[in-house]
Amino acid sequence: MSLTATYRLGTRLFWRDKSMLFASVITPVGLAVGLPTLMRHVTTGGVADAAAVAHASLSILLAITAFMNITVALTARRDQLVLKRLRSTRLTDGQLLLGQIASTATQTVALIVVCTVAVRFAAGVPLPANPLAFAAVTIAGSVVMSLLGAAYTAVVPRSELAAAYTMPVFLVAAVAAGAMGPIPVPSWLRPVLDLLPTTVVVDAVRTGDLVVPFLTLAGWTVAGLVALRWFRWEPRRS
Repeated sequence: MSLTATYRLGTRLFWRDKSMLFASVITPVGLAVGLPTLMRHVTTGGVADAAAVAHASLSILLAITAFMNITVALTARRDQLVLKRLRSTRLTDGQLLLGQIASTATQTVALIVVCTVAVRFAAGVPLPANPLAFAAVTIAGSVVMSLLGAAYTAVVPRSELAAAYTMPVFLVAAVAAGAMGPIPVPSWLRPVLDLLPTTVVVDAVRTGDLVVPFLTLAGWTVAGLVALRWFRWEPRRS
């Protein structure tokens, strides 16, 4: 088995899981396209409001399709002893995780592209002025969120609770980026929310500034790699 095979395995298992397809594809895509379209037609701001919500909706795609998806998938495979069996192959632990992270990040980037094109036609939201910068920051954000999701599995006791454990992350990411509308937050909390990986991706897309977002994402990458030290390959024994 090669690293490419691990990548294909993660992708194939994802698209065959109908429940995960609804949660990780249909739901976030529906929100990322539906919310901007709604704002385009029901607010006086029109396209401007739709564009703001469309950019903020990137946080939803990153939180659900990247973070939640890989957390639920790896937790389920851990409890089903799939990960344990994969470790008996010639691949290292790092290669096994890298294949899953790369697969999840690829799916996330693909959905971001689909939603970006869809809101252009559905809500009139302009396409990114700098496609290369947009691609760079969304790819980086997808990889970082997938990495953090893999590390987060260490705190999930069993697969049945994985979705519930990721829900707070989704809610905080959406509120921080403004995907749920202008929800007021305490002034002392705003600087903390601005450092979230989902928020820095949204800010980079809105402003075009890549230096600070990439430095922040680099910090989250280091944190995720350190947290992977506690990644569990087998279910916790009672």
